[in-house]
Amino acid sequence: MDPLEQPERRNNIPGRILGLDVGDRRIGVAVSDELGLTAQPVLTLVRKNRRQDLGSLARLVRKYGCAQVVVGNPLYMSGDIGPQALKAQALAQALQLETGAGVTLWDERLSTTEAHRHLDAAGRLPGSRRAVIDQVAAVLILQSFLDSRR
Repeated sequence: MDPLEQPERRNNIPGRILGLDVGDRRIGVAVSDELGLTAQPVLTLVRKNRRQDLGSLARLVRKYGCAQVVVGNPLYMSGDIGPQALKAQALAQALQLETGAGVTLWDERLSTTEAHRHLDAAGRLPGSRRAVIDQVAAVLILQSFLDSRR
């Protein structure tokens, strides 16, 4: 069985957890606190190529001492797997091989929409959104995962 398909096996690994919102151009990155209670934004990684992206993500895993990574899985509303989900799943699998960290795919339907709502509520101007929207989505994905473990 593929460990990426079994989040229940990875839910209680101690230590910080990295959360990713994977897009074609950018990857939003968030990290949990050491107790695994809250998610904080880290950065938005502008994608270059697969090798550099994996190297950058592996450095972040090491920097924050993460034993686990949660990757947003952008399924269709029906639950079906589309092209974006396939890309996120491929990156998740490659990241697991690159780092040895446990990687969990997490349903992220509507995370970007929710991120826009949060930024609207905070009064963020549209021009400044691009810099933070992926980070906010990563925080929402990771926080949803953390909350599910309680």
